[in-house]
Amino acid sequence: MDAKVLDAQKWVNATYGSVAGYKRCPEDGRTGWSTMEALTMGLQHELGISPLVASFGPTTIAKLQALGDIGFGWNTNSNIVRIIQHGLFCKGYWGANGFGEYGAVTTEAVKNLRLDMGLPDGGMGTAGGQTTPAIFKCILNMDAYVRVGTGTDEIRSIQRWLNGRYWQKSAYSIGPCDGIYSRDVQKALMTGLQYELGIATPNGNFGPATQAALKTKNLAQGDSGIFVEMFSAACVFNSPVPSGGSDPGTPTTWRSTFDAKLAEWVSVFQAFSKLWPESGRGDYQTWAQLLVSTGDPDRDVNGSDTRFEITPSRAKYLKDNGYLLVGRYVYDPPGSTLDKEIKPGELKTIFDAGLRVFPIYQDNARRLSDFTYTAGFQHALKAHDACVGYGFNRGTTIYFAVDYDATQQEIDSSPEGIVAYFHGVAAGLVSKGKRYVHGVYGSRNVCANVTRKTNARYSFVSGMSWGFSGNLGFPLPANWSYNQIKEFKVVNGADTFDLDRNAVSGADPGEGAVNQPTGPADGFISYIQQLYQVAQEYGKGDPNKLVMEYVRHKSYGGGDWEFLIGPYDNGFVKFANSKGMYVAREFTDPYTGHELGAEHLMASANGHYVSWKPANPRSVNEGDVAGWGGDLMTFYAEWRHATTAYPSGHAFAMAKLAKIGVASSFGFNDLIEDADAWLLADAVRGATGRPGKDIATAVRELYHLGGGLKRFQRYWQGRFNGNATDAKFLTHNILTASDDLEVVAAHGALITWRGGIKTLPAMLSAGELEPFEQGFVDTLLARIGAEGRKAATYRKNHQAYLRAAEARAERRSARK
Repeated sequence: MDAKVLDAQKWVNATYGSVAGYKRCPEDGRTGWSTMEALTMGLQHELGISPLVASFGPTTIAKLQALGDIGFGWNTNSNIVRIIQHGLFCKGYWGANGFGEYGAVTTEAVKNLRLDMGLPDGGMGTAGGQTTPAIFKCILNMDAYVRVGTGTDEIRSIQRWLNGRYWQKSAYSIGPCDGIYSRDVQKALMTGLQYELGIATPNGNFGPATQAALKTKNLAQGDSGIFVEMFSAACVFNSPVPSGGSDPGTPTTWRSTFDAKLAEWVSVFQAFSKLWPESGRGDYQTWAQLLVSTGDPDRDVNGSDTRFEITPSRAKYLKDNGYLLVGRYVYDPPGSTLDKEIKPGELKTIFDAGLRVFPIYQDNARRLSDFTYTAGFQHALKAHDACVGYGFNRGTTIYFAVDYDATQQEIDSSPEGIVAYFHGVAAGLVSKGKRYVHGVYGSRNVCANVTRKTNARYSFVSGMSWGFSGNLGFPLPANWSYNQIKEFKVVNGADTFDLDRNAVSGADPGEGAVNQPTGPADGFISYIQQLYQVAQEYGKGDPNKLVMEYVRHKSYGGGDWEFLIGPYDNGFVKFANSKGMYVAREFTDPYTGHELGAEHLMASANGHYVSWKPANPRSVNEGDVAGWGGDLMTFYAEWRHATTAYPSGHAFAMAKLAKIGVASSFGFNDLIEDADAWLLADAVRGATGRPGKDIATAVRELYHLGGGLKRFQRYWQGRFNGNATDAKFLTHNILTASDDLEVVAAHGALITWRGGIKTLPAMLSAGELEPFEQGFVDTLLARIGAEGRKAATYRKNHQAYLRAAEARAERRSARK
């Protein structure tokens, strides 16, 4: 609480509380919009405005302009002066005694405010420090004029420069000087640029006149002057350019000369934004991409999306006009008249034309009340079932839509909120076996927040909604896959349909086929061998770790996973991609015939590899969270949602945990992947008297030479010390530990945020939690028993297979 802010609140409520239309502000000593709005309504009353409104609009400005500038010695209305003084206190400036005298102290406070804004202070001594109508408006808003939070001095310098250059222009509004790129800062830059371009009526919008004028401002290395300053300011606002992994990207600085360093940054930005050519010049397309979320909406792109069925003639139109991808909806809510869901046979039509597709899920999604954790969970189930029905392959990204301009408050609010909804989406997809992953469609700000807070794999940006507050003042998300830049009506002979044009980053190539059979383990073994050779060729770092990081980096790369087990080597990712490598999604386990997820397997192996603490095998760590422990936390949340049907945690585990053919957040495939991840990490790191193997050898031995015959028994011996007492101890520890930062963080992330459960395991009584823990131990023991019975049969069959293979080899040798 600030005593001077409290004084302001008490004074304004006491003075204007009885005025019709006045809204009282809380008397809590905390600055906020309610206080500034109360002071604004008090000012309106003093200016004779009725009715009062909680905004500083054109009528208030006009009345102040008629009154004139307010400065030292001004005594026309002491209450107006007191409003200035109280507003200054609320913004952190010493406004004077508050008795309505515009003296030397108030004058100096306004001078300091003006200097922080980048404006001239008005003169020496008491001659300066005037409060103009525009400055009065700034005193009564919530903008900061000193650097705050994550703000930078570089951006603040540009903010002050823009204010100082244009503050007296009629179309320009004095902007914040907090060092943070925002909607207001973007509009300030656009308005200033329009003045320099000679636009007749500047308005901060990227309209036809501005576009035409910018096409004449093709900047290149060696140029200097005001347009280079404007261009480099826009570069700073879009800096750094993301480059993946933990790499913060390439920054730039504000300058008046287009030098080699700026040209280098522009080339990187053009590559990130998929602009061609990557010339390093300030051409029109680059100007547009820096200034507005659509960029140049008419530039060449090869992506699209539509709510209309892709018929053979439409598919031909797309292919003939350079489109390679099309986004289509996998669901149309009851009562919809849009008829946008994929039609029977449509996917074959798309693939036969040589096109690829990416799936979109939207169920209303046009207001805050559509977004809750429960809705997200249910939508994920519907999306999963729909995509299975259409045959979409494991690892496909489903884009869940936020089709309105969600504010930051709406993004973060709960239980109705965008992030809460996407936690539900992620949990719902996990509960169905992790076959699909979630992406997000929405404004730049929505996409960035959902990605950062829920680990969305890719962002489909609604860039053509350039007026969205979530698109103005926010750079393109680092994980963007598609950027929707223009809607138009296709006229294709007698046929017409609406189509959205999408820029494509290449991060998500879409799907070129459905119902693809899972590849055999032999293919995965060869893939890992090839990737390991590429890692050796890279020549930097541990090649085993690089292989694990590469396979996991798309689905288990940034955000929580970076915090948990560290960043991946983005340099190696780029190197491997240049060698034609790709992220393997799945393969068939030769021992069970089940589909195994390669990304989850290698993420868990990576966690165990970098986190193992052999000195204390009864302790849990971040490697366990990356594997069995994280799956168990998610499964705990699933149980707590189902306590009405399953009050006993043991009964729930016996019904749902690692059961073949049962949909669960901890399915049979997950348990195989957790066990195999541990075995792979253990084989690679080695131990005393047992040298480590390379990852390619470890994979080959596990999936080709019988290493998986007793995977659960080996896992039991290696991670759980081969006895039920230690296994029970470790299970309890992973669920309740309070001394390991990553484990504690995982409780919040996987149980509370992702799982939607506020009751953590440690909050349960021993009688409630112990049966659940025993259920996990009993599941492992049951798998070990079943494994022993199957091993003999498999060994017999495998030996027969080897004898047959030897016989074939001998026959081939004899023929030669």
